[in-house]
Amino acid sequence: MKFLHTSDWHIGRQFHNVSLLEDQEYVLNQLIDYIKQHEVDALIIAGDIYDRALPPASGVELLDTVLSTICMDLNIPTILIPGNHDSAERVRFGANQMKQSGLHILGDLQQITQPTVIQVKGVEVAFYGIPYCEPAMVRNTFGVDVANYDEAHTFLVEKIKKVMSEKQKNVLISHCFIDGATESDSERPLQIGGADRVSYQPCVDFDYVALGHLHSPQFKGQEHIRYSGSIMKYSFSEQNQKKGVTLVEVGSGESVSMQHLPLIPLRDMRIIEGELNTILQQGKIDPNNEDYLLVRLLDKHAILDPMGKLREVYPNVLHLEKPGMLESNATQLKQESLKQGELEMFRDFYSQIAGQEMSEDQDKLVTELINNLTK
Repeated sequence: MKFLHTSDWHIGRQFHNVSLLEDQEYVLNQLIDYIKQHEVDALIIAGDIYDRALPPASGVELLDTVLSTICMDLNIPTILIPGNHDSAERVRFGANQMKQSGLHILGDLQQITQPTVIQVKGVEVAFYGIPYCEPAMVRNTFGVDVANYDEAHTFLVEKIKKVMSEKQKNVLISHCFIDGATESDSERPLQIGGADRVSYQPCVDFDYVALGHLHSPQFKGQEHIRYSGSIMKYSFSEQNQKKGVTLVEVGSGESVSMQHLPLIPLRDMRIIEGELNTILQQGKIDPNNEDYLLVRLLDKHAILDPMGKLREVYPNVLHLEKPGMLESNATQLKQESLKQGELEMFRDFYSQIAGQEMSEDQDKLVTELINNLTK
């Protein structure tokens, strides 16, 4: 049996006030193509389907289109759990009715021991889902004394393991932070101070563990305990991450195969640095000039409207840093400025505005004006 493991779609997300909906639709269409190409038997979404509890209407519409295509047009069962960005109550609305169309929403803590079972070619796989939950939710639901995320998650995993059948292949879907895994700037902390980490050891007994929350594709503890990562980059700290989905194949034996399938973004997210003139020349010939950019200017002198100049060649510059200016001592800069006369300062100002030096006649006129003003 083959299934795709994906997570952290964050549909409806904005980055520096720019909507990423078009970019998300672009990569989700690639996911649909992978479903067709690899003839998978199921799709697993391990949480953070939306970017916030109340997603925009356009985001809801996109998700509806994608899931309708997968579940109804392609007839592929889809199993999903809510993440910490989702509202579990809203996501699981109509869950019982949606099962008939092949959409299985595992969002109720009280039903974590009731798996979705899919049988293909003599292989029966039981999918157990643990939606994102805080320790207080576990205490209130089960009346158990758990003090932190690790104790709460371990309690839920052990509860599932008690009902697992050796006659089935068992897959756990969970939205959590496995201790020691690599995080990114775009992930919302579950709790400050590292108390949100959970241990991987209780999960070892499953045939595969489909994790969500962390945006970098990776495994932790053992190779079958795996984060698929987010479908696209959601911060500049992720510029070197290879985004994609995980193709998993389980057979009647003990072996489980996993393959990373890349997702190519409509617009990449990257960091470029250098002096302004060099970057402007580069932008004129850059075939990917529509990418989302963080630009680090290394110029050590003041520049008038650098963002405006950059956006003439790179329209999606979203953030600008000027480490070159910071390298120079502020007092030294002030002293150098004071050494310049009024005429030299105006010449610098004019060249920044006009993009060229003053003519001889202009220089003479400004000199006369300054002399008259300083008499």
